[in-house]
Amino acid sequence: MRTRGMGRTPRRARGGRGARTGGLRAPTAVLACGAALAVLVGCTVEGPDGERHSPVRIELPSGKPSPGPSAKSAPPDDKPSAPAAPAVLWERGDEGRDIRELQARLRQVAWLFDGPTGVYDDLTERAVRGFQGKRGLPRTGRTDRVTWERLLRMTREPGTWDLYLMGGQPADPPDPRCLTGRVLCVSKKSRTLRWMVDGRTELTVPVRFGSEYTPTREGVFSVYWKSRHHVSTLYDSPMPYAMFFSGGQAVHYSADFAARGYAGASHGCVNVADEPAIREMFARVRTGDKVVVHR
Repeated sequence: MRTRGMGRTPRRARGGRGARTGGLRAPTAVLACGAALAVLVGCTVEGPDGERHSPVRIELPSGKPSPGPSAKSAPPDDKPSAPAAPAVLWERGDEGRDIRELQARLRQVAWLFDGPTGVYDDLTERAVRGFQGKRGLPRTGRTDRVTWERLLRMTREPGTWDLYLMGGQPADPPDPRCLTGRVLCVSKKSRTLRWMVDGRTELTVPVRFGSEYTPTREGVFSVYWKSRHHVSTLYDSPMPYAMFFSGGQAVHYSADFAARGYAGASHGCVNVADEPAIREMFARVRTGDKVVVHR
């Protein structure tokens, strides 16, 4: 007797034990996923040559973003730094030709009235400080690059006798006529006077000459008269320590030269601004000693 439905899988059994998942039965899908996971995590596979090979490793993202730079984690060197102070070129105590130029330029803008001396002294420091303050620069009294460039724009290039306005210039070599005997050797080129004995220089001083209208005579002369407290009868001006060598022209001390330097001129005499030096020279020079005035 045939029972209805014999030989077929009941619907309930088909829906329970043999349910499909994506075209594969559940156990088959689990095995496939496991095999795929094994490949990803580095298991070996068998190649067509029969050998086992390691598969390509694949790095999976962790899902967490890498930490980026932040203001808190920035190194301290990234902070903006204050601008560097301008380099100092010269300061108190420095000496040389550059200091003379600085002083000559400060004279041009009426911040310095003495010198140039070639020595960065207290007067120069005070003048630089005043110049800086007037132009809104730090009042350090030291000449830095900013101060110097500002001064350059306001002044002209000083000439030789601007740099040596009050003397201090080096003497040029003596004239050959000065190399024998006792000689007052006067150079118009370097504006210096050497007191020389037998070719040896014993004393050197800066000197000033007459103007183009009252020039100092050139040539070889001799001292014919000395007058310690002389006063000019022609110009009514003092001529201390006068040593006359040509008419009314003499080597003597000049207070005007000491005060104004090469900004002035004599009436033909050879002016000396260093009073102690001319006093010593006056004591050494004798009547009859040679005087050579040369270029």
